[in-house]
Amino acid sequence: MYREDQLRACLAGKTILIAGYGREGQSAERLVKRLVPEAQYTIATKVENNRWRGTDEQWHDEWPFDMVIKSPGIPTFHLPSASFSLTSLTDIFLQVYGDLTVGVTGTKGKSTTASLIHHLLPGSILAGNIGIPLFDILDDINEDSIVVAELSCHQLENIHRAPHISVLLNLFQEHLDHYEDYLGYKMAKFQIALRQHPGDHFFYCTDNQELHNLVRDNETAVLSTVHPYSLGDATDEERRLLDACPLSGDHNRSNALVACRVASLVTRQPLSTVHFPLSTFHGLRHRLEKVGTCQGITWYDDSISTIPAAAIAAVRALGRVDTLILGGFDRGIDYSPLVAFLKVTPLKNVVFVGKAGRRIYEDLATCHLPL
Repeated sequence: MYREDQLRACLAGKTILIAGYGREGQSAERLVKRLVPEAQYTIATKVENNRWRGTDEQWHDEWPFDMVIKSPGIPTFHLPSASFSLTSLTDIFLQVYGDLTVGVTGTKGKSTTASLIHHLLPGSILAGNIGIPLFDILDDINEDSIVVAELSCHQLENIHRAPHISVLLNLFQEHLDHYEDYLGYKMAKFQIALRQHPGDHFFYCTDNQELHNLVRDNETAVLSTVHPYSLGDATDEERRLLDACPLSGDHNRSNALVACRVASLVTRQPLSTVHFPLSTFHGLRHRLEKVGTCQGITWYDDSISTIPAAAIAAVRALGRVDTLILGGFDRGIDYSPLVAFLKVTPLKNVVFVGKAGRRIYEDLATCHLPL
């Protein structure tokens, strides 16, 4: 295993708690067993009233551990204030392999963009929030590897080292049930820039005002080389490349643009001399995925659009939508941009489902915007 000694040093001599036992918690247990089989470790799950339990023991405010490896889905504020080292698999991975990693995050588009970069860099390894735990690829890594990692806010919030190349696509209200406020969510994402070193590279989209403001307000804290990008600033050569991309919508063209620029940086080749096979890229499931046509009606699955901006971008990308199905789980985000869009968009049918759908419907019914 490449850099095995460095990995072992992160865990050796520690009494470890693995907090959460989903996909990443199970991966953490495999890592501990493989690298430090002599280590004392416990697996904990959350129980009522924020109390935690592992095996036959229960802890309240004092935890008898040196290190807690937290799974991404567990909010940090659910853990007690105690004298242990808080980390995660993502944090450990980046401390050892961050210099080999291209990390992609953003409220929306991160899976597509990470997959695009992976597609444009043959031989790269795709992992992370896209469904492949980072430590499940250890045996594939060597000194020449390029790891393309999709990273969620949950994975980024406790890191001490960011990827060598970081991409932050956009920021919108999301996961507010996990953070105390919107700023907490934004700063979790922004760790992908704040934890970089001099000589690293940070790409961010200036078309997203929330993100542009965040970078402006924290620019002195970013030590890496900053690469702002905008779809409106694409060169003629880049536009010719983007015309070959089969994905619909300006948001996907923006994702393809930064993917090409990252691939150009990694390969150290100007775009004018590199053939990037965008035309052979296939979109991901549940992202404007054409699922079929029946009796002249074409259906698209865009169920990943869990925020107003994503739903609006999808409708605009298709150009004509007769029926729109909205709703699902309500995370307490602001739906007013979507309500305003619905008021001025010609749709024959809008179907509202779930708690989120009910709230969007009620907001629409009381909205006083002109039709």
